[in-house]
Amino acid sequence: MKTMIPKESELDRRWYLVDLDGQVLGRAATRIATILRGKDKPTFTPHLDGGDFVVVINAEKVRVTGAKEDQKTYFHYTGYPGGARFETLRRLRQRRPEEIVRRAVRGMLPKNRLGRALFSKLKVYAGPEHPHAAQQPVPLVLGVEKKA
Repeated sequence: MKTMIPKESELDRRWYLVDLDGQVLGRAATRIATILRGKDKPTFTPHLDGGDFVVVINAEKVRVTGAKEDQKTYFHYTGYPGGARFETLRRLRQRRPEEIVRRAVRGMLPKNRLGRALFSKLKVYAGPEHPHAAQQPVPLVLGVEKKA
């Protein structure tokens, strides 16, 4: 019996809409990364891009647990001597809230050419509006309880 490798024409690409209002960041990011990779499909192949597109809305309303709002820091190096830059999650949420979700999902994808291709299928928006209505994204419930 031979291993079945799906062809590009056989892949069924779908669009999913994820609302992060009140969702926990890490739990939502793992589910999104799984969908981007295609690990939720029976045709999953580790070295191929068989995943779906994901549109994330309300990224500014994502929750974090514990004291991560002030303790979690994001690092960026400018390339110049003394160019190390640190930013807390609270500051990044004020400046670019969609970047929090992007960085969380990016860290869960492969660190190679395939990971970059998978990451390009993620579309993140801070508010409830998005320009992908023509693709008719299917609402996806992540199964994480909202906490009031």
